[in-house]
Amino acid sequence: QVQLVESGGGVVQAGDSLRLSCAASGRTFSSQFMGWFRQAPGKEREFVSAVSQSGSRTYYADSVKGRFTISRDNAKNTVYLQMNSLKPEDTAVYYCAAGPLPRIPDYWGQGTQVTVSS
Repeated sequence: QVQLVESGGGVVQAGDSLRLSCAASGRTFSSQFMGWFRQAPGKEREFVSAVSQSGSRTYYADSVKGRFTISRDNAKNTVYLQMNSLKPEDTAVYYCAAGPLPRIPDYWGQGTQVTVSS
């Protein structure tokens, strides 16, 4: 069992940066792919990024590639999403996720709101 708690969301202007954090509990953290998904109002939840168990492999949606960076610290059971050059279309609830594969999570956090104003 893995429990996930996100933090770091907020309201920013276009072009600003934010860093999301996700603290995980449970002994299986280091054996899980960790990732971020997001859901904008009226839209389906979509994949944003994922990182392998060791942190050596990362995956990004085309819409965030070059602007977002995912990382993890297995000693702290924490995964991060550094978001730069934010755009209004990045506005969404961002969910931390964990699972055996990059885009197929078994566990979800409660979500954190990111709002980017133009």
